[in-house]
Amino acid sequence: MKNSEEYNDPLLYDQENGLFQGEIPYLLKWASQTDGPTIDLACGTGRATIPLAMKGHHLIGVDVHRGMLDLARKKSEGLDLQIDWVEQDCRRLSLSVKSKFIFSVGNSFQHFLTNEDQDAFLSSVNKHLESGGLFVFGTRFPNGEELLQPANEEYWKTYNDPDNQNKVDVYTISRYDSISQVQHYTTIRKFYDQEGKQIDEKRTNIELRYVFPREMDRILSSNGLEIVNIYSDWKEIPFTCDSHEMVYVCRKVREV
Repeated sequence: MKNSEEYNDPLLYDQENGLFQGEIPYLLKWASQTDGPTIDLACGTGRATIPLAMKGHHLIGVDVHRGMLDLARKKSEGLDLQIDWVEQDCRRLSLSVKSKFIFSVGNSFQHFLTNEDQDAFLSSVNKHLESGGLFVFGTRFPNGEELLQPANEEYWKTYNDPDNQNKVDVYTISRYDSISQVQHYTTIRKFYDQEGKQIDEKRTNIELRYVFPREMDRILSSNGLEIVNIYSDWKEIPFTCDSHEMVYVCRKVREV
């Protein structure tokens, strides 16, 4: 799959991202107000899918990356959860059900790099939403601080490998193409042994599309979705010029 280097090692992805649960309380609020299945698009390793299912909800987790889904299935085995894992491209979604609540987290919307990809994705969302149903998703806000990062190696974070507790330093290099509105990211992971000696280095690349708020208004409206609210995070903090994220709550108002 194109643009998937960051996901070719699902275990590493889960080690770095699996503990983040910031969206879960907000998603649970909406899932608790709806009946029928909830659809998690670009579900990855089930970071949000599994916690919602553990609260008794029926989830359908969809992802195009087989390795991520395989790990998600493994994590949910033996938990007696109502989850259907589906390997499909979210731009060409073809499920046998409609939902009153669909969500996509982890800034997955940024993986749709062209106007055609964005429209195909949102058309698929519309097709699988009940009339009046909700679609909730987040994407990074393209403010100056986010886009105008220096194109040199910058330290991002350090964590301990859960398998051996060895230190891992993570660095990034970014370059923003203002014509395509695509940020080109290189992530560099430096692995150390118990004595602090670097023993390995891995580099992965990914491209992320940024969408500006007025542009998003048009995209959503043209795909039959009305913006109910926009927040700066999953705690419903109001959206401002200083925000780093845009969390959209949309309602299906017409078929497309």
